[in-house]
Amino acid sequence: MIIRRSNERGYADHGWLRSLHTFSFANYVDRNHMGFRALRVINEDRVAGGHGFGAHPHRDMEIISYVLEGEMEHKDNMGNGEVMRPGDVQRMSAGTGVLHSEFNHSKENGLHFLQIWIEPKQLGIKPSYEHKAFPSAERQGQWRLVASEEGRDGSVSINQDVNLYAGLFSAGEQATTPPSRYAWLHVVNGEMEVNGETLSAGDAAAFQPDEAINLTGKEAGEVLLFDLA
Repeated sequence: MIIRRSNERGYADHGWLRSLHTFSFANYVDRNHMGFRALRVINEDRVAGGHGFGAHPHRDMEIISYVLEGEMEHKDNMGNGEVMRPGDVQRMSAGTGVLHSEFNHSKENGLHFLQIWIEPKQLGIKPSYEHKAFPSAERQGQWRLVASEEGRDGSVSINQDVNLYAGLFSAGEQATTPPSRYAWLHVVNGEMEVNGETLSAGDAAAFQPDEAINLTGKEAGEVLLFDLA
């Protein structure tokens, strides 16, 4: 297990946007942290009320947005326009090219979300979009599959051999970790004991294939687990 601490991440403060970068992104470049397998970006973004990302392009990337607090308004040139709330997972396959915008839907309250980029299995596909809600009851004390290549078990489908799980764990709560190949575990909030180490909000850990992952909640929180080829 290799730990990536929250305070080691890159940081950018644009006034209306404060962003923490687990991996190299934009002006933050760290050759030791360029990604993990197909996982390329985990940005933890906080957007002030009434602000957001204007229309901008993407191509050949699987983009997952995961709202933690507040409401995120999404629009794209495929005709999609939705407001995302905590527990929602949005997947956008940029493929040959897509134009989209993301704004804080509230004029007063802050927006806190994760944006995740995964390198695609196949380039040049037709752009597509998907949005699903995963109630907290489905994630409490267990791992809920929220994204997978085939869209299994009601998860969103992504153009890559990756399984993404989300779990909510109370203090003292344990759950059997799904079988994984290479794994990346990201603590969204709260505090977890993982293989005897304490991981707090923003901390992450990388695991080799078939390495045991023993997790127990120390302080109620949420965790994302990536199973990667």
